[in-house]
Amino acid sequence: MISRYSRPAMTAVWSDESRLQIWLEVETLALEAMVKEGLAPREAYDEVKAKGRFDAARVLEIEQEVKHDVIAFLTNVAESVGASSRYVHRGMTSSDLLDTTLAVQLNRAGVMILAGVDRVLGALKKRAVEAKHVPCIGRSHGIHAEPTTFGVKLAGWYAELARQRSRLVSAIEKIAGAVGTYASVSPAVELHVLSRFGLKPETVATQVVQRDRHAVFFNALALLGCSIERFCVEIRHLQRTEVREVEEKFTPGQKGSSAMPHKRNPILTENLTGLARLLRGYAVSAMENVPLWHERDISHSSVERVIAPDACIIADFMLARFESVVEGMVIHADRMLENLESSRGLIFSGALLVALVDHGVTREDAYRLVQKHALPAWEGGATLLERVRSDVEVTKRIPTAELDDIFDLKRHFRHVDTIFARALADGSSGA
Repeated sequence: MISRYSRPAMTAVWSDESRLQIWLEVETLALEAMVKEGLAPREAYDEVKAKGRFDAARVLEIEQEVKHDVIAFLTNVAESVGASSRYVHRGMTSSDLLDTTLAVQLNRAGVMILAGVDRVLGALKKRAVEAKHVPCIGRSHGIHAEPTTFGVKLAGWYAELARQRSRLVSAIEKIAGAVGTYASVSPAVELHVLSRFGLKPETVATQVVQRDRHAVFFNALALLGCSIERFCVEIRHLQRTEVREVEEKFTPGQKGSSAMPHKRNPILTENLTGLARLLRGYAVSAMENVPLWHERDISHSSVERVIAPDACIIADFMLARFESVVEGMVIHADRMLENLESSRGLIFSGALLVALVDHGVTREDAYRLVQKHALPAWEGGATLLERVRSDVEVTKRIPTAELDDIFDLKRHFRHVDTIFARALADGSSGA
C-alpha cells in the first residue's frame, strides 16, 4: 500500500523483517517441540536458538538464484547456524511456515484494527450523547420523512459499527495456523507452535489451510468499510450547500479548491468512500482464493501477498481517519431545525394519519384526508396544521388539543432515551 494511506505500526506488521522474524520464531518453536518428541537433539535447538539469524537483503539475494523464498530463508539461517541447521524445517512444508505466519500477521493486524474500531465507537458514543436531543429531519429516498434527532442517527451508526466489530472478532478467531496430515510432524509439534501465537489448528488440513477462513476475515474488513462508507456518504450529503446540517472540520490554513477560495469540500469522507471500494475488491479476491485445485495449488499466494497487507493497512487507516472526522464534525443544530421546519408541517402527516385511524376513520379515507391538505400545503399558503384545523372532517374526529400534540416535535422524541439505552448499552455489540 502506498505510504499516503499507511500508518507505521500496521505497516510494520507486514514488513519483510516482521515476516522473516515470524518465520524464524516458527522454525525455532517447531524444533523445540521436535526435541521433546525425540526427533532432534537438544544441542541442535540450543544452537539454533542462540545463533539463528537472518538478513533480509541476503534472503532476497539467495532467492534471485533459487527462485524460492522459503528455501532462500532456510539457506540464510544455515549460514549463521552451521551443521545444526539440518534439523530446521524437518518434516515441514513451505505452507506450514507460510500459513502459520499469515495467521500470526492477520491476528496481530486484527487486534490493531479492533483497537481502531473501539476508538471510533468511543468517539461516536460521545458525539451521540452530545446531539441526543438535537432535532433533525429523517429522510427516505432523500426526501423529508419524519423527525428524529442527530443523536439517534449517531447512535444507529454506533450500533452498526458494534455489529461489525463482533463479525471481525469472529473472523479473527477462525484464522487457523498449521497444515498437513502429521506424516512427518506430529500434532504435538503443531500445538506447541500454535499455542505460542494464540492460534488454533486447522480441523482438517490439506497441504494448506482452507481459504474460506481467510475469506471470512477479508469480508469482515469489507463490511467494516461498507459501514464507514455509509456514514461518510451521509456526512457528504449533509454537507451539501443546500443542506449544510453537518460539516467536516475545516482547519486554519486549509484550502478547499485551487480555483474557488470559498470551497469547503468533504474531502476526508470522499476519500474514505473511495478506500471502501478497495476493501470490497479485496474481499472478492479472497473469495476467488477458496476453490484451489485438489489438496493445494499456489494460485492464492500471489493474491494474498497483495490483499493481506493492503486490506489491513487500509482498514487501519480508514478507522483512524474516520475517528478524526467524527471528533471534528461540526453540527449545525440551527440549520437542522430550519430544514426540518421547511416542509410546512408535512413531516407530521404520518402521525396525523395514524390518529385519524385511531379515531375510527378507515385507513383509505384517512390517507385521502391527509393527502388532500398535504399536497397543497407544500405548494405554499397555509401550513398542514392550519389547513387541517379548518377541515371539519378532521376536527370532528380529533380535538384541537390533540392536533397540537400530533404536530409537536416532543411527541416524536419521547422514546429517545429507550433507543439510546438499547444502542449504547455495554454488551450490546453482539446483538
